[in-house]
Amino acid sequence: MIFITAEIGTNHLGDIKVVKQLIDVAKTAGCNAIKFQKKSVSKIYSEKFLNSYLESPWGTTQRDMRIHREFSIKQIQEIDKYCKKKKISWYTSCWDVDSQLQMRRFKTKYNKVASAMLVHHKLLEIIAEEKKYTFIATGMSTLKDIEKAVKIFRKHKCPFELLHCHSSYPMPLEEANLNMIPFLKKKFKCKVGYSGHESSASNVCVPAVMLGATSIERHITLNRTWYGNDQAASLEPDGLKRLVRDIRLIEKILGDGKKRIWKSEIPVQKKLRQILT
Repeated sequence: MIFITAEIGTNHLGDIKVVKQLIDVAKTAGCNAIKFQKKSVSKIYSEKFLNSYLESPWGTTQRDMRIHREFSIKQIQEIDKYCKKKKISWYTSCWDVDSQLQMRRFKTKYNKVASAMLVHHKLLEIIAEEKKYTFIATGMSTLKDIEKAVKIFRKHKCPFELLHCHSSYPMPLEEANLNMIPFLKKKFKCKVGYSGHESSASNVCVPAVMLGATSIERHITLNRTWYGNDQAASLEPDGLKRLVRDIRLIEKILGDGKKRIWKSEIPVQKKLRQILT
């Protein structure tokens, strides 16, 4: 079965009620997991950057916006409890070592390496040490970047899956380059999924599945007009439902690749081949 993750990212706008609504959306659509991001804002951004001007619903600096969209440990505990109640998995993509270490207390089943963090080798070492199944996004990266990351995970014998990805929001469809999916699978001899940032519901994810993607990750939102860079590249509830429906149908259509005579064929076989007896 294709593993489908609904990426909440920062589309929750720092509102725990919105997170719970998005968890409900993902569960109803039939997703396997939800995901969001975790950052130690004061450690990964410079003071100059954080103090720079940015008008948002929460203030006039980068700091105002970024701190508002981060959850406390107490809030994450509430998310953890809610996901358990709804019986859906959750995990994070951490952008720094401190955040990754903080998340260990929750004992989630999966980890995620964001494309932005693919070259953060110290963080990759910390993640790989946990030996959790890890999704590794490969946007804005070279093959050499990917090779170094794969080497770290194999050194620690940590199970992983690469995610073909394009790091623009939204992604131009002509730059999807989905043939990278079978290429990466052959080159690195591992599972390869697809992390999509296009604005459409299924016209990229469906062919990705047909090309062998073993997982799909898509950003979700309650309203694409809300504040944030990711909103335009996200799916609203109806779009997510259609995507999951289409992927599950494609799985059935693709089948298992084993040749057989189907029960529905037998009457036709008896009728059309009787001339040979």
